[in-house]
This record gives sequence, structure tokens and C-alpha cells, in this order.
Amino acid sequence: MNANQLSKRLAAAARFVPNDARLADIGSDHAYLPVYLVKEGIIDYAIAGEVVEGPYQSAITEISEQKLTTNIEARLGDGLEVVQPEDQIDVVTICGMGGKLIAEILARGLNNQHFNQFPLLVLQPNVWEPGLRKWLLNHQYDIVAETVVAEHHKYYEIIVAKPTETPSSWTEDELLFGRFSKRTAPEDFKEKWQHVYEQYGQILSHFKETNNQESLTKKAEMINYRNKIKRCLEAE
Repeated sequence: MNANQLSKRLAAAARFVPNDARLADIGSDHAYLPVYLVKEGIIDYAIAGEVVEGPYQSAITEISEQKLTTNIEARLGDGLEVVQPEDQIDVVTICGMGGKLIAEILARGLNNQHFNQFPLLVLQPNVWEPGLRKWLLNHQYDIVAETVVAEHHKYYEIIVAKPTETPSSWTEDELLFGRFSKRTAPEDFKEKWQHVYEQYGQILSHFKETNNQESLTKKAEMINYRNKIKRCLEAE
């Protein structure tokens, strides 16, 4: 992967960044995503934020080699601390982190110390997607688009959320599976959840008979979860 040939998951995230956005890419690593977006003419300004010195230096090198130092700034700092109101950032991308960590970054940084107005969020959590969806809906964000991408036998969900005074109401199943991915990426959606369904089947097949209440409860929860997946896959 490089700035000219993004991974499938980053390319999917890039498609949700609006034209002429002022972007902050948090956890930017080599700054591949902002470099790609600038080179494609989709945006002309971005911050590549990193909290670790090594990836920060990698971002500086990539931006310099691509001759984009007037368009992209690499900044070292924790999460959204790299953003200032005068940057006029209106889109934030956070890709390749756990959903809980993404929520923690947003909780610390989504305020008027860093933004003139709350930004559009393009998020790619590696785990804890239902928890992140719930966090967004509980913090004046509405989820407006989603997709799922299969790449190298792993599955990545993209969640796009915009600020709102009245977030929509989601069911527990929608928080788990998403509201849009089954329609926007039906093959990858089915592949992901069929994989999870089979994984849980394998785990359940190794459960030993026991009277231990904790084990029985855990087994029942896994059966219920697996049944949810089956109903979702079978539904139109």
C-alpha cells in the first residue's frame, strides 16, 4: 500500500470524504489517506495527526516526498489535540483503531477548543463497531452512511456520521449489523457475518457439558448472538 494505491479499507473511507473538505486524519501513519485525497484533487488541505514519533516522522517524509508541504501538515499530538479552530477542519477521519479508542478520542476532542463547528466523521473501527455506533448516537451524531470491506480475509466497517440535534433511533440489531451496509455492500456484508456465524459455531462445538452457571450463561449468549446473525442473513 502507498498513497498512489490505497488499501481497500482506506479507499473505501476516501470515498466518503466530500470535495473541498478541510480534513484532519487522526492516526495518519504515513499520511497515505490525505496525500491520496490531495493528489486526486478531492481536497487541498489536511492535517495528518500522529501521537507516536515514528509514524509522525513517516508522515513528514511522505508529505515532503510527494511535494505537498503546502497542502498537508503533519502534527504530533494526542488525538484531536492537533486541531485548532483556526484550521477550520470540517471532516475528521480515524481509521484502523479499535472502536472504543475512537470513541475516547472523540470524547476528549470534539469541543470548541478544537472546532468552530462539529465535523463530519468518517470512521473505520477494527472492533467494537456496535459500541461506537451507540456512542455516536448518544453524542449528537447521526449515522448517515456505512459500508463493509473484505480485505485479506479481514473485514472492515466504515461508519460515516454527521452532527445533529436529533439523532435517529436505532434498534439493537441495527447497532450490531449497521443500518446501511447490507444494502451498500451485500457480498462483503454476507461474507463477514457468515464468517462470524461459523466462528461461533466452532466455539460452541467445543463447549463441554457443565452445570456452571457462568458457563451456561455465556453459552446461551453465544447461541442468541448466532441466532441473530442467522436471522439477519436470512432476512430480505
